[in-house]
Amino acid sequence: MKTYFEPGRELPVAGEYDVIVAGSGPAGASAAITAGRLGAKVLLVESNSAVGGMSTSGLMSHWTGTVSSPLYTEILRRCAASREGEEHDRIVPWIDPEALKTVWLDMLRDAGVDVLLYTFVCGVVREGNRVAGIVTESKSGRRVFLAKVTVDGTGDGDAAAFAGVPYHKGRESDGRMQPCTLMFKVAGVDLDRAVLLGSFESKHWTERGELQALAKEHIPAPAGHLLVYRSTLPGIVTCNMTNCTEIDGTRAEDLTRAELVCRSQMPAIVRYLREFVPGFERCYIISAGSMMGIRETRHFAGERTLTEEDILAARQFGDWVVRGAHFNFDVHNLTGAGLDPTGVQHEWKQPAGYTIPYGCLIPKGTEGLLLSGRNISGTHLAHSNFRVMPICAGIGAAAGAAAALAVRENIGLRDVEVRRMQELLV
Repeated sequence: MKTYFEPGRELPVAGEYDVIVAGSGPAGASAAITAGRLGAKVLLVESNSAVGGMSTSGLMSHWTGTVSSPLYTEILRRCAASREGEEHDRIVPWIDPEALKTVWLDMLRDAGVDVLLYTFVCGVVREGNRVAGIVTESKSGRRVFLAKVTVDGTGDGDAAAFAGVPYHKGRESDGRMQPCTLMFKVAGVDLDRAVLLGSFESKHWTERGELQALAKEHIPAPAGHLLVYRSTLPGIVTCNMTNCTEIDGTRAEDLTRAELVCRSQMPAIVRYLREFVPGFERCYIISAGSMMGIRETRHFAGERTLTEEDILAARQFGDWVVRGAHFNFDVHNLTGAGLDPTGVQHEWKQPAGYTIPYGCLIPKGTEGLLLSGRNISGTHLAHSNFRVMPICAGIGAAAGAAAALAVRENIGLRDVEVRRMQELLV
């Protein structure tokens, strides 16, 4: 490979904070809000034009899974209060992305958090084995922001990777990662007649045949399933139906290919919906996500690692920082459409919520850095459960509480008393 030598240069320090959070998805935004409410001076850095990650820019249809987190409950209540009409006081899982963008911003503003959009984290500041801040790239140039604690809420764990935290990608056996999806919305749906199948294992028979089988026959691979969800608006449905396999979400080339592949599938998906799915005869695309839905990339090594056995046993760790987490093993087919053989949705038999211990948020060999969201230390199968947005919001609240306590008491993250965190988180 040809190389080019870039001369070294001094970078301006654009700000100094108690806590810097990289990434503003549910995990990052929740961390920033919690730390700000606990009195820390916080900066939230986001590469997109809006906060919320997949919950907003990704056009996610609804909150899936559950967690016992007052912050997550508050998000749902604020979203309910922002709606107009008869459902304004009723909590529902469906997401209005534009309204949620405002909810996130209001909560961040009220917590006193500084927000910096259109800014990539492209490195970290290291003092020995301690992360002391981040290096950013933006229209403002290459700049440094210093912090006593840095929280990595980027999903892919970009800051942790720059810091040299050990990780592996994807499934332990072969490194394969879950496929990615570009969400989109269709309007013109007759919801009184519409068939809305919300899981791979859901089936519906029509005179033309079974809808999942027809999707596999008429939508080009690796897409080929029906996953559609109601929205907060009349006649509008969110489609989780594009699919691109063999994508590494940490590579710009792969993200570009995923965008091209997923968008190329959308016309065929609409033709299928119009021809075969009742209620969709006059549907048409009105919007698509402005960020690709990446389900899985890096799994980092932490002081503790959450396993599928912990989830199946509904483990109640004494040093929990997230509790009441509940979902299934949502493993999308790693080589094509539908549910992976290791995935479990309708057949999920574990009704109880599990906990996540603090050590899963602490990266091995690194000080001053916390993991937050789907990048915490967990196995591939466990990750397919805790990666969903409510649980990530709960993880983010825990990371924010830990960061604020470490700053307030001038101690290392490993020295934060978990009992104090638990008191703050409930």
